[in-house]
Amino acid sequence: VQLQASGGGLVQAGESLRLSCVASGDTIGTYSVGWFRQAPGKEREFVAAINWRGTDTYYADSVKGRFTISRDNAKKTVDLQMNSLDVEDTAVYYCAFQGGLTYVATMPMNYWGKGTQVTVSS
Repeated sequence: VQLQASGGGLVQAGESLRLSCVASGDTIGTYSVGWFRQAPGKEREFVAAINWRGTDTYYADSVKGRFTISRDNAKKTVDLQMNSLDVEDTAVYYCAFQGGLTYVATMPMNYWGKGTQVTVSS
């Protein structure tokens, strides 16, 4: 399974970006998807996740109400709509897969994609 995240860029505070994660290769089976980010000098942190059916979503407190995760299983894509961006959102964003119907925060992600840079200027 290969994952490719895209959609990052440079925006001003208050603006929006939409990230997309596309899966290719052998994606047989069910999987939940998560978005994570890593800012310079900081550890990677959870941002959002969505279960296989797209019925359950999970968000970090820092992005709740501003970010929305969604998926299209037919297209094998998972998007992260990011609104009201803040300089604190500046980071490299990664998407990752976890096998199974339901996202389990305590379980490791099985596949990681290359990140996409999001830079928010003040």
